Amino acid sequence: MEQLEITLKVARPKALATMIRLTRDFDLAEEAVQESLVRALPHWRQHGIPDNAVAWLVQTARHYVHDRQRHQRMVERHHHALQQTQLGADATTNPEQHDHAHLSDDMLRLIFTCFHPALAPEAQIALTLKTIAGLDSIAIARAFLLTPKTLDQRVTRAKRRIRDCGIAYQVPDTRELPERLDAVLRVIYLIYNQSYTVASGPDLLDVPLGETAIALTRLLCRLLPGHTEPLALLALLLMQHARADARTDADGLPIPLEQQDRRLWQRALINEGKVLIEKCFRQQPQAGPYLLQAAIAAIHNRAATPEDTDWPQIVQLYTLLEQRTDNPVITLNRAIALARADGPNAGLALLNTLADHPAMQRFQYFHTSKAALLEENGNPAEALQTWEYALTLCQNQAEQRYICKRIDLLQARTSQ
Repeated sequence: MEQLEITLKVARPKALATMIRLTRDFDLAEEAVQESLVRALPHWRQHGIPDNAVAWLVQTARHYVHDRQRHQRMVERHHHALQQTQLGADATTNPEQHDHAHLSDDMLRLIFTCFHPALAPEAQIALTLKTIAGLDSIAIARAFLLTPKTLDQRVTRAKRRIRDCGIAYQVPDTRELPERLDAVLRVIYLIYNQSYTVASGPDLLDVPLGETAIALTRLLCRLLPGHTEPLALLALLLMQHARADARTDADGLPIPLEQQDRRLWQRALINEGKVLIEKCFRQQPQAGPYLLQAAIAAIHNRAATPEDTDWPQIVQLYTLLEQRTDNPVITLNRAIALARADGPNAGLALLNTLADHPAMQRFQYFHTSKAALLEENGNPAEALQTWEYALTLCQNQAEQRYICKRIDLLQARTSQ
């Protein structure tokens, strides 16, 4: 992805958040920002990327809205003078006046608006992933096992409810924050997971999207300094993001954790995450889900080699995590850790307890994990069948190529 595309991807949600604040209209804001993106591509290629890309997009989008409003007034034959809206009045504002703090406030306003209690939980997540993360309907629908049409209907209903109910575009006061915080943290983690492994497309990672999730979490930490869970989520994201440079090879194929070049891991992020984990445990000895996951990631990151990894401790932490969450993916992760601690037989035995779980049957990583353990356990025929089934579930092209490579290697070994 070229630098111009990366800049646009990072700037888009920030510009959209500001335009939603200015217009109080999701659809109009999205239309205006899309138009500004279209205009930015040729202009920036010719003249270079501006110092303040977000402000450039906001200013262009404001001009678009102002021109559209003016045209609408002409069409409606309004001959009397209309009071110019604030949006039109300051459409020529110097872009440099839109500082980063102001744009950060807009991002927070948008995410808390998306998570207003008046909206259904499914609509909250869908609207946030579409506006903040900029994910398309196909990617979001796949994550929730919906059709794109159903997903779009949820988003449309959510926008209409925000408009019809006059939901305030603001960060709620301290009394309202706790009831929305868990949902906000959950969707930020969803956004990061989408960046960690993109649902579809040629690339495994979307680093700018991951950085957006981390930036949002930092904002929450500043907004809620007394709350542990935002700090724990930030620690988790930093620990995972630290490995980004080592997660793909020269061809863009995934590199499993145990095969990664640990010299490429970003020690500054790991050290920051370590400090946050220690702070969280001091504030809240009874660790929540994000803190437990951060602690697991920290164990991986402190191991100088794969053999140095403290797998028994990771198994214990996953056991605690299972007790506090009803999530079969946690059991899957514990099975992988158990296989490293006690051998592939132990891991496969635990995986088999999930075999009839409907979600696991559709979950690609259940089958890739099982296939890898079957290979280790000396069962190449069943491993090959499992890899092939996992390939039918995979939508990411980099992962498809990786699975095909594993299948080819396995076939070559079994034919000898």
